[in-house]
Amino acid sequence: MKIGTHYLGDGVCEFKVWAPHLETVALEIISPYQRLLPMQQVGKYWQVIARDIDPGTLYLYQLNNSESRPDPASNFQPHGVHGPSQVINHSFAGNESNWSGIPLETMIMYELHVGTFTPEGTFEAIISRLPDLRELGVNAIELMPVAQFPGERNWGYDGVYPFAVQNSYGGPNKLKQLVDACHQQGIAVILDVVYNHFGPEGNYTSRFGPYFTETYRTPWGSAINFDDAHSYDVRQFFIQNALYWLEKFHIDALRLDAIQAIYDLGAKHFLAELAENVAALSQKQGRKLYLIAESDLNDPKIIRPAELGGYGIDAQWSDDFHHSLYSLLTGDRTGYYADFGKCEHLAKAYQDSFVYDWKYSNYRQRFHGNYAGDRSPSQFIVSIQNHDQIGNRILGERLSQLVDFEFLKLAAGVVLLSPYIPLLFMGEEYAETSPFIYFVSHSDPDLIKAVRKGRKQEFFAFHSQGEPPDPESPKTFHNCKLNWEKRQSGKHQVLLSFYQRLIQIRSQNPALWKRERENLQIGCHEDKKLISWMKSSENNQIFCAMNFNNYDITFSQDFTDNNWVKILDSAETSWLGSGSQLPEKFKLHQELTLPQKSFVLYEKNLDNEP
Repeated sequence: MKIGTHYLGDGVCEFKVWAPHLETVALEIISPYQRLLPMQQVGKYWQVIARDIDPGTLYLYQLNNSESRPDPASNFQPHGVHGPSQVINHSFAGNESNWSGIPLETMIMYELHVGTFTPEGTFEAIISRLPDLRELGVNAIELMPVAQFPGERNWGYDGVYPFAVQNSYGGPNKLKQLVDACHQQGIAVILDVVYNHFGPEGNYTSRFGPYFTETYRTPWGSAINFDDAHSYDVRQFFIQNALYWLEKFHIDALRLDAIQAIYDLGAKHFLAELAENVAALSQKQGRKLYLIAESDLNDPKIIRPAELGGYGIDAQWSDDFHHSLYSLLTGDRTGYYADFGKCEHLAKAYQDSFVYDWKYSNYRQRFHGNYAGDRSPSQFIVSIQNHDQIGNRILGERLSQLVDFEFLKLAAGVVLLSPYIPLLFMGEEYAETSPFIYFVSHSDPDLIKAVRKGRKQEFFAFHSQGEPPDPESPKTFHNCKLNWEKRQSGKHQVLLSFYQRLIQIRSQNPALWKRERENLQIGCHEDKKLISWMKSSENNQIFCAMNFNNYDITFSQDFTDNNWVKILDSAETSWLGSGSQLPEKFKLHQELTLPQKSFVLYEKNLDNEP
């Protein structure tokens, strides 16, 4: 099944749209000259092969001889969500003969928002920054959603045309150029897609067919119809969308937004069917394509293979890891952070991925999650900052505005030395100070009022005081843009170098390559706020101690020999620390004094043993 437009060459284009309950559908050509072409009904679909259609042609669908609406599977909306759709010729001019992708377990992910990553806010402008990311050590960028949303300013989760590339970012061809440039730099591209809801403005899908069901409700309104009557075609709509990004744009992986709001009680969950189709495309292309789920369910079924009763998704986010680390650093206990705040929480997240694995959650007032210890750590994405966790604060402050420089270094060490796949949020690596606040540019005054009211209500759960910045104001958007010049001097430059060093250690140390859980031994001293862990490989061992206290602590570590050499110490003056009290080489039965808010890394190279 193919939907939308398919340019066949020589001015010939096929149009196909799902509209099972309409009596008539006609193709309305808007430009270069107007005409109306009747469409033929074939089953639940309407289609026509039209001539004298070239790429760039604008069109609408006329429904039941009355209203005319854009194509739900539009590839491009050059005049926004209310304007006509445009025919696209989907050739890919990139040179990717040597591109085979980046293995998921080796990725260093970097989440970015196209509109605020550069002053220009376009796909093309990102390209000049790719060498900087590569120098940092990033080998995968994750683009926040680029499907067409209303106006020019939006996080992207209000998209209403899942197949159309945002016009203000540069459109489909510029996205292809960005993907090609990334691959030339050895950087994979992950695209954030939203299959749990449509945005509120410009959403005309219900005029065409039963895309929604009233059986369930999401935080954004009616749920998408994944298991009710006519759900087969809705499921196919989104499966085709996933394959579209992977095949037409050469995207390497998709991040599936908030899959807990994809409601499906059928015998085969939509996500399982999606994973089957992506696996088939991977086999066809001869390279692995990935699906990554954002989920707050703490359910390992999502990433278990089909033969074990799972959905077969490749990886998922671990919110528990973020919440454990964030609450330790900031002392925040509001909202869902009420369930966290102890070193034992972070130690468990390090060891088992989920803190709440069918344990009672005071915040939820119920038992939550399930044990994930049978899954590889390389199936979990962890972070200390991302768009949601920053934007969930009333003023959108980044961690750099909430904790001191020592804690920023400690946070980086926790994430980048973890057994999981690390994700950085744009600007984190140099302590960017600009906020990241929710912003929109709707055209409906009533909708703008509703958004403002909704944002205020969202912060009640976090007991936030004051007024959130106006999401509709252009100033709110512009205040969120990165200040790239900061990375060149002072503490910002030092932190950038610190991130580079951590990524180097992660990528070069054999003990850190190994992702097996049994490879990690972790200890926790709650009274000292100390976490220590050791990882081993055939060639070397790594020991790490992390002090989350506001004062120096002394502890002893039982090593069997003194062949341990210090390879990183966040308290060193070279990292603008207060000065280290730790020896360069560790001696047997020696006590260690770890400065406040710091961590140290020791290595033992087994190849050099006598």
